[in-house]
Amino acid sequence: MHIHILGICGTFMGSLAVLAKQLGHTVSGSDANVYPPMSTQLEAQGITLQQGFSASHLQPHPDLVVIGNAMSRGNPAVEYTLEQGLDYCSGPEWLARFVLRGRWVMAVAGTHGKTTTSALLAWILREAGLKPGYLIGGVARNFPASADLGDSPFFVVEADEYDSAFFDKRSKFVHYSPRTAILNNLEFDHGDIFPDLAAIQRQFHHLVRIIPGSGLILWPRDDANLAAVLAQGCWSQRQALELLDSTASVPTHADESIAWHVRPLAADGSAFELGKLTAGVAGPLFSVHWSLSGLHNVRNALAAVAAAHHAGVDIGVACAALASFEGVKRRQELLGEIGGVRVFDDFAHHPTAIDTTLGGLREKFRSAGRTGRLIAVIEPRSNTMKMGTHQSVLGQACRHADLTLWFDAGTVQLDLASVVASSPMPARVATSVDALLQMLVAEARSGDDIVIMSNGGFGDIHQRLLQALAARGAE
Repeated sequence: MHIHILGICGTFMGSLAVLAKQLGHTVSGSDANVYPPMSTQLEAQGITLQQGFSASHLQPHPDLVVIGNAMSRGNPAVEYTLEQGLDYCSGPEWLARFVLRGRWVMAVAGTHGKTTTSALLAWILREAGLKPGYLIGGVARNFPASADLGDSPFFVVEADEYDSAFFDKRSKFVHYSPRTAILNNLEFDHGDIFPDLAAIQRQFHHLVRIIPGSGLILWPRDDANLAAVLAQGCWSQRQALELLDSTASVPTHADESIAWHVRPLAADGSAFELGKLTAGVAGPLFSVHWSLSGLHNVRNALAAVAAAHHAGVDIGVACAALASFEGVKRRQELLGEIGGVRVFDDFAHHPTAIDTTLGGLREKFRSAGRTGRLIAVIEPRSNTMKMGTHQSVLGQACRHADLTLWFDAGTVQLDLASVVASSPMPARVATSVDALLQMLVAEARSGDDIVIMSNGGFGDIHQRLLQALAARGAE
């Protein structure tokens, strides 16, 4: 079968392409923006990529067109598909029909941390010898690709609440029918398709409704938004997750049959201990020392361990696997160091993610003896960010950075001047990537750490900055 994927370089659709290739299909795809790491991964898999959405890409006709949720009416390839009566479906529908059916699906949902937690869970299962399949919305360093069919009943899927396609406005995760579900957290996001938080909670409850009674829901006890979702009705097993203060004693929640807890041993989140309570009785504690940082990643680790345990993995085995986890590309990824200036790439594009990422990096750099400044460079690229939905909290979200440089491409409703004015730390705005580069090259000095935050290609600023810093040093 020849499958053509519209929007193939998106993290989800690119992963679908990998799975389709493994199933033996001929796979091609189109996208408006072809950039690494997904484009590199797809080309390595022998998948044909075409720039843009010309109808000619669909000639000769493929057997099936899989349409990404970024596609809309008016797109030339979409219009051609409809006019010619080609067979088509959404990405989540294809995944459910051809990959997930009959498998033990382990879904990772939530506003933040889906990619890292999915990668953690898949890695734990693999290290435990369970040979899971997986689809991760990013490129994890421990795996050769972002998706794999696996060789067992278990399949880990990053379960996004965004809509499935222009013709299917249900959240993607409603298609997946998981037996194990991690609900990492829940905040308002995707303001382009959800009018308010209640609308997102409704979709999360649709997910809860299709988990079997013998299935398991893992959720953070301190998340009031998720508590409200579960209060609407829950027919499955539930186990709560709890992040403890470093000085807090282990709680005893006798009202729950099983609960999980984690306590940081280092301020930067590089070490922690976790355990399980059964009927209010605490079990043994397991210590973890790993390469990731930030309390948000400590939470992600706890969720992954608990989910793996539901699949039969010993807690000690799961914790040992965490120590060898190498992280996900574009998540606090060090791209290079020039003249003592380090440049990192990160995917954060929500105020909470920006705040926790910068806070974790600040503690990590401090504990490593880094004495320079932390400089954040942020492109407000997501639809919710561009709409200005989070404007009132964005300045505070950058409180851990010594300097924040915002990119204003002139296409956002977000008032970045107001964001700068509300920032507790120095902040500036640039209206072009060239201007940003000039600011950074003039500003950066040995010992500084620059974190570039965007969920897109950002004009290849990462490599251009490294080249500019190298050219400055050669002068």
